[in-house]
Amino acid sequence: MLKSEHKNGVLVYSFDNSDKFNAPVAESVKSEIASKFLKPDAKVVFNLKGINYIDSSGFGTLLTLLKRAKTNYGCFRICNVSDQVMELFRLLQLHNIFEIFGTEEECINSFS
Repeated sequence: MLKSEHKNGVLVYSFDNSDKFNAPVAESVKSEIASKFLKPDAKVVFNLKGINYIDSSGFGTLLTLLKRAKTNYGCFRICNVSDQVMELFRLLQLHNIFEIFGTEEECINSFS
């Protein structure tokens, strides 16, 4: 469901074989990624490539992860957001809260 890899000192998470970020997966995503922010200065990218739908549980998870990152001086950024999902970010006014990048490469390079 969720895969991770290290790239240039940044931990990149993405979904494997899923197009929805909703209640059935939100809790496991939250617990897996949130644990990375137990260490200060963690740098995490969440690549949403292939995700066409996020429900309130998914957005709640993203907000929790952002808060957890800031609490421990970490960074949490998002990339590869589809047009449909970006509309939801805008509708919820979350596009001003998260750092969102077009590509994974741009997102990783933003830490430099």
